[in-house]
Amino acid sequence: MPKKKTYHHGDLKNALIKAGVEILAKDGVSGLSLRKVAGRAGVSHTAPYSHFTDKQSLIAAISTEGFRQLYERASAVAEEYKAKPSTQLIEVAWAYVQFALDDRDRFKVMFSGVLEKEKEYLEFVAESHRNFQLVKTVVEANQAAGVLRSGPSDLVALSAWSMIHGFIMLLLEGQISHTALEQKDLRGLVEFQLEQIMVN
Repeated sequence: MPKKKTYHHGDLKNALIKAGVEILAKDGVSGLSLRKVAGRAGVSHTAPYSHFTDKQSLIAAISTEGFRQLYERASAVAEEYKAKPSTQLIEVAWAYVQFALDDRDRFKVMFSGVLEKEKEYLEFVAESHRNFQLVKTVVEANQAAGVLRSGPSDLVALSAWSMIHGFIMLLLEGQISHTALEQKDLRGLVEFQLEQIMVN
């Protein structure tokens, strides 16, 4: 009988999250269970319960970790280009696109709506809010520099985010036409999207 894996403190949770992402990508939320996650991670079927009470708490952990990683990537870019607001806007948007392309399965889970009663998961709420606040801060810097139109920064941030997020979803689903991709590369298309809301 094969020996079950043992993990150092902290590694098990990450291994279970990784297994959960893989199962969700292949079988969807209906195919996800803590028992399946344990099997894929190579641990006993009771091991996940030391970290997760149920399937929803695992989905929350997957999404929370995704938003944490997204913030780390986007905030580093925002800091690097904070002296050049228009460049900062483009680079943060491009970092968002790259994050989605680098971890498509997790990205889809983060925005799938499969997490029920999401407000009960305070860490998830905090991480997702932190990401939106970053977008808002970038938008405010661009409004102050005259790059973006004036207006409530949270609403302008929502418009910018919706534009890039919609582009990503079309990209991930293979719905961007070849004619568009022949005219510009992906980064060029991202820049073109943002130019539509910039002040000429």
